[in-house]
Amino acid sequence: MASLPEGALMQRAAAGLAYAVIGHLRGRGLGGVYGKRVVLLVGSGDNGGDALYAGAILARRGVQVEAWLLADRAHSGGVAALRAAGGGVVKLSEGYRSLSGSQPSVVVDGIVGIGGKPGLRPDAEEALAMLAGVPVVSVDTPSGVCVDTGEIDGAHVTADLTVTFGSHKPCHLLDPAASACGTVQLVDIGLRLPKPVIESLEAADVADLVPRPAPDGHKYTRGVVGLRVGSATYPGAALLAVSGANTGLAGMVRYVGTASEWVKRHNPEVVGDGQAQAWVVGSGSADGANSALAFARASGVPLVIDADSLRALNGPLGVPAILTPHAGELAALIREDRGDVEARPLHYARLAAKRFDAVVLLKGRRTTIASPDPDTPVRVNTTGTSWLATAGSGDVLGGLIGSLLAAGLAPIDAASAGAWLHGTAATLASAGGPVTASGVAAAIPAVIRSLPAVSS
Repeated sequence: MASLPEGALMQRAAAGLAYAVIGHLRGRGLGGVYGKRVVLLVGSGDNGGDALYAGAILARRGVQVEAWLLADRAHSGGVAALRAAGGGVVKLSEGYRSLSGSQPSVVVDGIVGIGGKPGLRPDAEEALAMLAGVPVVSVDTPSGVCVDTGEIDGAHVTADLTVTFGSHKPCHLLDPAASACGTVQLVDIGLRLPKPVIESLEAADVADLVPRPAPDGHKYTRGVVGLRVGSATYPGAALLAVSGANTGLAGMVRYVGTASEWVKRHNPEVVGDGQAQAWVVGSGSADGANSALAFARASGVPLVIDADSLRALNGPLGVPAILTPHAGELAALIREDRGDVEARPLHYARLAAKRFDAVVLLKGRRTTIASPDPDTPVRVNTTGTSWLATAGSGDVLGGLIGSLLAAGLAPIDAASAGAWLHGTAATLASAGGPVTASGVAAAIPAVIRSLPAVSS
């Protein structure tokens, strides 16, 4: 990095930003970029410098670029470059007067960068209000969100496109801030990156994690997963959890519960009680949730704890465990407000993982998976579709994670790979339309077949 000329990284970032804006304009069916109008909202830091240099590139392509300065100072080199390219640089009040002409095609948000505090100053809020309805491209992160936690506290930019540099930031992955990012486009500018504190699996990562049978393997060496789920009140939960487990990832599936005959009618491969390498408990268990958890815990093997069995927890279990609550269940478990959990998923997933000495998979649009080990990066799952918000989908997920756990994956890997496969299966089964939990389970083998080949 020391060998790079001064300003080289900013120039790389600006070039990536400029061509992302060009792609965004073309993607909206506006034809060529010549003659289009772009307004830059420019703060005092390097984020504003990126916007100014990108504006200079756009101006040289025939775009009408005008920078509105939100501070008394701005990046001097960027200002000079934009003016030299034929762009305009004005104070905010002058920019407002220019709106009497044509509306901009795009606004570039260069207000604050990764060092900014949550919220926006009143002048930035006013500028955004004046430009309401115009598509926004944010530089690195939407201004006003909390970059490191994904939290939102006060006014912020809601972008159509966020162009970030070097690596994704936590706010690009974690809700609620991720919802303000729009589409996120990553530009490689040659940074040397530290070990992440937040990460997200991709298809190649999952391909490396998915257990594959050894040439001399058999059903017992591939892992046996047991499920104590469902009840007379919720027999369907048993069938759905078993369908998530019975996808071929484990060598054998056991079921113990009141829905035994129904489960075996639909899944003739499933057998009854016996030893298992992992147990799944809680889904639809109703009044039997506590006893199911007590039995599974006494077995000494790793557990997946869902739904009704979560209510029985009061501390560490003494065995490796994965807890799979949604926000309401986690709020009840740790005696916090559900709205607070939804506003701060990273904080509360970490808190619960430490309190219960377990991996916590906090379900949501962006499922957040925290390990009790503070040195293990939190994983955020980005796969899925809004159609996945359907009854029974969590039961399928619990069974799927249980099969991965029984097959030998570490709890953090079983939880995060399971969430990725579950979301991807939902997208495949949905094909852009409605999907049921049963359809998600049925699509899991096809997703596994589609994974990239694993290099030997």
